[in-house]
Amino acid sequence: MRAVIQRVSKASVTVNEDLVSDIATGLLILIGIEDADSVDDVKWLSNKIVNLRIFNDENGVMNNSLLAVNGDAIVVSQFTLHASTKKGNRPSYLKASKPALAVLLYESFIAQIEQDLKKKVGSGVFGADMKVDLLNDGPVTIIIDTKNRE
Repeated sequence: MRAVIQRVSKASVTVNEDLVSDIATGLLILIGIEDADSVDDVKWLSNKIVNLRIFNDENGVMNNSLLAVNGDAIVVSQFTLHASTKKGNRPSYLKASKPALAVLLYESFIAQIEQDLKKKVGSGVFGADMKVDLLNDGPVTIIIDTKNRE
């Protein structure tokens, strides 16, 4: 699994002009899933994200986690995170999982992060044409790939 995590002051997801999720302070989490991903990746990535110390403490130092600041989250599926740009100018998405597997792991990730945060999180609509609006705070943007954890 590959995640792009953005610390936000606010974020929202709209589908067909309908607001489906919105948050204030927290994280916008873009998730790309590949066939080699498993439930172990889901658990590891969720734990890593909710405990990542990227929120400022009282001294302005990034020392607090999403859990510590009681922040919110929105999880959005994004198969393009697995784009290969090695050949030509048109990205290849062969490494991205097909929906049959990806939707199961996407939903599992949402459930896991809700369990780890002990609260409901927002989400996009899997496979939909979504409009994501965010105010990146910092800016802080971090990429985590479960295949690079060791």
